Amino acid sequence: MRIAVTGARGQLGAALVHEFAQAHQIVAAFGRAELDISDDAKVNALLSPVNPELILNAAAFTDVDACEERPVEALESNAFGVRALARLAQAHGATLVHYSTDFVFDGNASSPYTEEDPPGPRSVYAASKLLGEWFAMDAPRAYVLRVESLFGQAPGGGPPKGSAAGIMNTLKAGGTPKVFEDRTITPSYLLDITRATRQLVESKAPVGLYHCVNTGQCTWVEFAREMARLLGLEPRFAQVRMADMKLPASRPMFCALSNDKLRHLGIEMPRWQDSLKTYLESLGHEVAHEIADRQ
Repeated sequence: MRIAVTGARGQLGAALVHEFAQAHQIVAAFGRAELDISDDAKVNALLSPVNPELILNAAAFTDVDACEERPVEALESNAFGVRALARLAQAHGATLVHYSTDFVFDGNASSPYTEEDPPGPRSVYAASKLLGEWFAMDAPRAYVLRVESLFGQAPGGGPPKGSAAGIMNTLKAGGTPKVFEDRTITPSYLLDITRATRQLVESKAPVGLYHCVNTGQCTWVEFAREMARLLGLEPRFAQVRMADMKLPASRPMFCALSNDKLRHLGIEMPRWQDSLKTYLESLGHEVAHEIADRQ
């Protein structure tokens, strides 16, 4: 299969390149510096010549608070750029895989959201990502995969980023990370997400919307506590509440997602605790060495 990857320099994009290159031909892998997907002309100029059969879109403007200040940029990257990719997929008869977010929900639920639950975006970022979902569906075959609270790193993809990486780095440095005590999430391992993506595409599963996350839910405090336990470190945290942070963009308080739809297709997503252990073990001697040096 001839595959083009956009957003290929980010953590998810790099992990997708690594996963799909094992069995398919990556004919294009562009980061934002090479291809801003909001530029329709450039999308056509760079992707049309390679005639992709599958487009994996991991490009996005993910700075949630910055989106409040730069709404036009958020819409261009997260919505209209997806429309450009869907149109290109339509022109070439290609399948489009697009990644969305738990932020499309309002956070007022008490049990994990399913694909049937109505979205209720409460920020510019969330609204732009929901529009991107709708535009993605203009492709002849489109998978929209909602992911959240990512941890892990792709081989050769650079250092890990995001909230989970910040907690890990602060713990290993002997610091006291700030963690939300009242925000419920489903932590998800990058490599589990990319494997599930490949299974969906290769099995020619029904197109549509899927929650592509690990199994289970927790607060950020519970996640941090489990990470500290696995690392053999003292669980010292500064617990904060959402209301105390006064962040520019609203976050959903409860945003755990159900992956039952994937499971019914035979795609089993591991528990987040098991995947966190797998990830930390993959760091191997590097983690043990840093801890030993500090003790």
